[in-house]
Amino acid sequence: MDNLTIRKAELADARQITEIYSYYVAQTAISFDYEMPDETAFRKKMEDIMRKYPFLLASCGDEVLGFAYASDFISRKAYERCAELTVYLRNGYQRKGIGRKLYSELERILGEMGFTNLYACIAVPVDEPDSRVTSNSIDFHEHMGFRTVGTFYKCGYKFGNWYNMVWAEKIIAPHSDDPQELKEIGSIRY
Repeated sequence: MDNLTIRKAELADARQITEIYSYYVAQTAISFDYEMPDETAFRKKMEDIMRKYPFLLASCGDEVLGFAYASDFISRKAYERCAELTVYLRNGYQRKGIGRKLYSELERILGEMGFTNLYACIAVPVDEPDSRVTSNSIDFHEHMGFRTVGTFYKCGYKFGNWYNMVWAEKIIAPHSDDPQELKEIGSIRY
């Protein structure tokens, strides 16, 4: 994609972000949401995330092709150097390098902030083939340097089927015995 731009999301992007996400809610088991949050709810979610974490977009001109963000892995002080990553691409734009570019920029920013561990929560089919979810996300995360660290069996139920959930992990920085405080998202240029 020649004209692809990775940039910081703005609240005005909520409409296109909601459009992208709605496909995954309505058509797939990639998201375990049953109901699509409306634009107002998604805007609120963006505001909450952007107080502490990067929220990125991939766009070509005025069209948003994908988004990715970091969020709390677990919201307790001891886990503060860990972040969970999320990425969604506009349907039809998978396997074009967009997810890789979004994740690479997220990793750069989070590394600068002082994060050490990145996690991804991935829905996977109990039995393949499954028309609602494949193993593509596992393959993507492995390609990005993540490794599977746990599987929860038949923990999600959607469209009349059970789905497994896999946790994947990537260590992006050494673990110090005296870690520095995390940098605020506002102090990082992106």
